[in-house]
Amino acid sequence: MPHPDAPLPVILDGDPGHDDVVNFLLALASPELQVLGITSVFGNVGLDRTTQNALITRELSRKDVPVYAGADRPLVQARISAEAVHGASGMDGPHLPAPTRGTEDGHAVEFIIRTVRTHPQPVTLVPTGPLTNIALALRLAPDIAGKIARIVWMGGSTDTGNWTPAAEFNALADPHAAHIVFTSGVPLTMIGLNASHQAIANPARVQAFRDLGTPVGAFVADLLAFFADHHLERYGWDGGALHDPLTVAWLLRPELFETRPMHVEIDLTDGPSAGRTVADVWNVTGHAPNADVMTQVDADGFFALLVERIGAYR
Repeated sequence: MPHPDAPLPVILDGDPGHDDVVNFLLALASPELQVLGITSVFGNVGLDRTTQNALITRELSRKDVPVYAGADRPLVQARISAEAVHGASGMDGPHLPAPTRGTEDGHAVEFIIRTVRTHPQPVTLVPTGPLTNIALALRLAPDIAGKIARIVWMGGSTDTGNWTPAAEFNALADPHAAHIVFTSGVPLTMIGLNASHQAIANPARVQAFRDLGTPVGAFVADLLAFFADHHLERYGWDGGALHDPLTVAWLLRPELFETRPMHVEIDLTDGPSAGRTVADVWNVTGHAPNADVMTQVDADGFFALLVERIGAYR
């Protein structure tokens, strides 16, 4: 686990997205982590918007971190998107400032490969969207698999889906990429809906961000207030499930969570189970585990960590 005297080198990969933005802000506010770069991927909205949102997030953080644009479509299938959840911009709700700095030259996958190859320490990859960038990097440069410390992914579920009855959005958006990652042999932590649905940003938790009295605190509160509407309509919950920040929070405070080793396969067939992360919860197959799967979340501890770190932005 990271230590302030030797920060853990990470690359953040995502499709922001309300909860991706909060995750990026959490990581960039945490001295335990050395954020080497942010890479964008299609997902919640198209690549142009997810990249723009990554740039806006960097602007809000006032951190000097490179941003690289990545894959704009899945490896095999047609693209799906989630404007119905996140709005046309991908992070509707707050006022979105125009970024003053653009992306770096080059593709996100090239950046991932180059950075993992050359960094003196093994790098942890933290994807919170479709796994296309990570899968492409592993296929184009198989040698990097042994130099990745761990992949910590928000996606999948041990039970039901949210985009189909069987499949979670990030897994369904590019199941072939997920298959490549889950069969790569790289140490992997999967944080699925079964865990993230325990982390609900109810009105009191949203108010805690607003009570910080800071521009970033207000921005996060506005994000989460908008994000709550979809969850109220679909699930009847009094807040949105804060999926993606569980990845960085697990790196920072693993004691707040429980994980179990499991064998996970990705359903690549057509039909109602397409994109399902088939998690062998009870080891009925006898297959060796290929992922540490999050099962329990200390929601109060998690939100306390988030408020503390978001409060560091002044």
